[in-house]
Amino acid sequence: MNLRRTALAGVAGACALAPAAPAHAVGPLTDQADTIAPIVVMAQRAHEREQERNVRLHRVNAQLRGSDADRRREAKLEDWSISHLRSANSRLQKRNAKLRSQPPATPPHLAAIAACESGGDPTAVDPSGTYRGKYQFDLQTWASVGGSGDPAAAPEAEQDRRAAILYARAGASPWPVCGA
Repeated sequence: MNLRRTALAGVAGACALAPAAPAHAVGPLTDQADTIAPIVVMAQRAHEREQERNVRLHRVNAQLRGSDADRRREAKLEDWSISHLRSANSRLQKRNAKLRSQPPATPPHLAAIAACESGGDPTAVDPSGTYRGKYQFDLQTWASVGGSGDPAAAPEAEQDRRAAILYARAGASPWPVCGA
């Protein structure tokens, strides 16, 4: 569409710029056809150049987009329909619920400390009553890592989490016998 306007503007501009021929110089119809023919040829050449440019741009665009197989694969990955999003969301919720229900794996170094300190029993209490739980926390240390209440009454996953915090802060030094 733009090419036609350009060609017509070129024709109109060429006609406007052409010197006016005296009335006696205008001959029969064949003379007028000879005058217009070069303008038509120029318009056709401009149209051909525009088509060649479009073909080049189309090729470049196709290279940037990739092959048809790539586009089909991307279309499958970018399915944004409501039903697709709902099913994907449902799958993620089920997966997250499954992950939440599983206790987190205890790192090997903490498992060794727990096995040494309490035999891995999260309800263990030493004979003096000072050290409690799977990692034998005293109440002050338990509170310093965000715990509240009795460490031996806390869920095992919370004891593991608090022990990991303590280990990240101080290494194995809070467990001088079992951490060495």
